[in-house]
Amino acid sequence: MNQTITAVSGLEVGHYTDLKNATGCTVFLCREGAVGGVDVRGGSPGTRETDLLRPVHRVDQVHAVVLSGGSAFGLDAASGVVAYLESQGIGYKVGSAIVPIVSSAILFDLGLITSKVRPGAADGHQACLAATSGPMTEGSVGAGTGATVAKLGGGRRGVKGGIGTAAITLSTGQTISAAVAVNAVGGVWDYKTGQLLAGPRRTGGGFDDPVAMLLTGKDDAPSGPVNTTIGLVATDAKLTKEDANYLARVSHDGFALTIRPCHTVRDGDTMFALATGHNDSELDLTSLGAAAVEVTAQAILRAIQQATGLGGIPSISELAT
Repeated sequence: MNQTITAVSGLEVGHYTDLKNATGCTVFLCREGAVGGVDVRGGSPGTRETDLLRPVHRVDQVHAVVLSGGSAFGLDAASGVVAYLESQGIGYKVGSAIVPIVSSAILFDLGLITSKVRPGAADGHQACLAATSGPMTEGSVGAGTGATVAKLGGGRRGVKGGIGTAAITLSTGQTISAAVAVNAVGGVWDYKTGQLLAGPRRTGGGFDDPVAMLLTGKDDAPSGPVNTTIGLVATDAKLTKEDANYLARVSHDGFALTIRPCHTVRDGDTMFALATGHNDSELDLTSLGAAAVEVTAQAILRAIQQATGLGGIPSISELAT
């Protein structure tokens, strides 16, 4: 049974992964279009085509969302997605032109192995060619390839991040899912047990509490906006743009449940929302919002649990062995 973001009908996902250079991108395709929303919370975001997702603006259909590594350079990956969709005849028809709407956000993975290689248009195109409605691959792939977390003790004391996903089907039959690429400066907690899963690594084993490090002045975080957690919540429910923006907004509660601290000035935390409208059952936006929080939190934990070490930064599965 598909418990990933592609459990939502009308959605496909594809990764481009560069393990040699520790970077990559992930594309979510909505070939039939989807109602979109966005909420940007971090102090250092890098985004493309976000303003048009807000309710007051005219465009009401999105054809893809791209999550990418490479910092600001990685926004180029979306250009390859635009070109791919145009070649498929997907987008707004404006006279003789076809204009695909592709929104994007980036995270900072430069320097884990190299700062010279980052996802570009050709890589975004490759991710489109790999896109499928099958279960999404998780861990150190796509946008999560070079992701790391728990960097308040310095980057080299961090833990490997990645990209994770989760899905819930409500009693109405509507499905909501999330995919999140986790590259936070903060640590990651299991929100059900309170256990710190990934914090700054101590010499000899174990983790320091990153919040306590901040409050006592013992942190040594990398300077500048070198972090960011980015993702997407998606549903097959039929939503308005206001509803989709609400889902994007409330999904950040899933960040607060699992990442501490989150939404810092050193992060560019951004969540998109997509509604494919394939299930027109009666809508309970309160239930849908609660589920959005759950799948976002679960996806963040999956990203950490499924990650593999890279660039000298170990995953929590490797630390446990």
